[in-house]
Amino acid sequence: MKWNRERNVETFLGCDNDYEDSRIVVFGAPFDSTSSFRPGSRFAPKAMRTDSWGLETYSPYQDRDLDFIPIFDGGDLELPFGDTELALKQIEDFVEGLADDGKLPFMIGGEHLVTLGAVKALAKQHEGLNIIHFDAHTDLRNNYLGVELSHATVMRRVWEIVGDGSIHQFGIRSGTRDEFLWAEEHTKLRKFGFGGLAKRLRNYAESPCMLQSTLTCWTRRSFRVRERRSRAGSGLCSFWTR
Repeated sequence: MKWNRERNVETFLGCDNDYEDSRIVVFGAPFDSTSSFRPGSRFAPKAMRTDSWGLETYSPYQDRDLDFIPIFDGGDLELPFGDTELALKQIEDFVEGLADDGKLPFMIGGEHLVTLGAVKALAKQHEGLNIIHFDAHTDLRNNYLGVELSHATVMRRVWEIVGDGSIHQFGIRSGTRDEFLWAEEHTKLRKFGFGGLAKRLRNYAESPCMLQSTLTCWTRRSFRVRERRSRAGSGLCSFWTR
């Protein structure tokens, strides 16, 4: 995969290394056409990149520095507004290309549904793919307002690819009764918290695993009464690890 680094691209903090030298590739998937409450998460990749420059590359908690981890930021995909299937296919093709090059994709959405394109790509190459899902919502409806490809159905569509017991959901605090009942038989769902996460990650340390997280999952209790939202909406990050 070739890149033109002469273009004017604002990269995420510490992610301005060359593609060839990087193991991790960051890219944006600015798509929110199925959003039902507040659209705008298509602006999240740009907003996250801009805000990242208010941070430091060094983490005193982990004693690690992004300056010493080769990461490439390839900018945003140009996804078609209003054509959900084509947008997902473009994400799938792009992630498949990264995997062919031996890269670890780190995708910044965008609404929840963009994860489906990445899962399709990685499931082709990695049998037994596991999904670690951090979210406030189950996203397990079979359809939403008669539509099967929706932010509210994404984990149900993912289940159709990876099967029973391969989706591990944490922090869930919202969903229909039917979704929670369905999850009891088909996913491993942890309500309201992250208990058992460390053990789950250890169990799958040597297995193909994809992590998907939405910012709604990380909303602190102190902010729930008067939650402040930017025009970037909830945003989403999906990344692949092995």
